[in-house]
Amino acid sequence: MNGFLVFIDDANDAACYPASRFRGMTIASSATILMQFEASIGDPDGSVDNTDLVTLTCTAGQEKAVFLAITKQLMKGGVVLVADDVASEYCHKDITACAITLDV
Repeated sequence: MNGFLVFIDDANDAACYPASRFRGMTIASSATILMQFEASIGDPDGSVDNTDLVTLTCTAGQEKAVFLAITKQLMKGGVVLVADDVASEYCHKDITACAITLDV
């Protein structure tokens, strides 16, 4: 896969991942989607399976629509702004927030 996925959680909290580091996404609960990426800051604790996690909050019942929108954008390549909480810009109208957790 080509392209990049961008997430902005706060003025000083943002992440940009190459699509090749995207591992997948799941619905964690109603209105919550988890996106997993290969760790962006290396392998500080020596384990092989370090990952970064982006949690997207969306409108309950719209998780499938959000999944499909992200997947379609990802398949097009280029830079995909998935979520920008600072500017309130999202790749789908039902995404309402994101949170970035490094090296889980």
